[in-house]
Amino acid sequence: MFTGIITGVGRIVAIHDLGSSLLHGKRLDIEAPAGYLDDVGPGDSIALNGACMTVTEFDAAQCIFHIDISAESLSKTAGLNQSGRINLEKALRAHDRLGGHIVSGHVDGIGRVTHFAQVGESWELRVLAPPALAKYLAYKGSITVNGVSLTVNSIADVADGCEVSINLIPHTVENTALGALASGSRVNLEIDLIARYVERMLSIEPASKKESA
Repeated sequence: MFTGIITGVGRIVAIHDLGSSLLHGKRLDIEAPAGYLDDVGPGDSIALNGACMTVTEFDAAQCIFHIDISAESLSKTAGLNQSGRINLEKALRAHDRLGGHIVSGHVDGIGRVTHFAQVGESWELRVLAPPALAKYLAYKGSITVNGVSLTVNSIADVADGCEVSINLIPHTVENTALGALASGSRVNLEIDLIARYVERMLSIEPASKKESA
């Protein structure tokens, strides 16, 4: 589990094929900030742009760790198949503060940035979410964008999905990889876990109604 509070910005520095076909995944070499891997071991989970991955090997002295990502995961995420800056978050420990919201590290869909511009001291980020995610998004609700826990300021249902508007304070832009986004950028989205359970509960018809039918 995660909180959506980014603990470091890393960089994908190399991508290696795990096989010769499209059914094979990739091995990523990721450079982390100095000291970031001091408490990391093989098998630990680190979220990369919001996608939970397993550390297979690491070199704490060189601040490099490696993960294997399947072809399936590559097809369901954005930004993990190319070199560049990436948001990092280590898995939540039982005694940690829950500074953002409960995040599973499972990407629910790919969104597209429709607008990213400075407004005063902050930045307005608008993301078009797929139609399937629209019912989970609400005013002042939580959404995870590339692993960052953010608050929805407004929503607009449109023909090809749901556009959410989010305000980014300077600290968020400076301490995550979100500052590199631009109109047209693809981003990983994860909906609020509570919304997922509410939708499931409301979709199941009570047994008493089935028996009386």
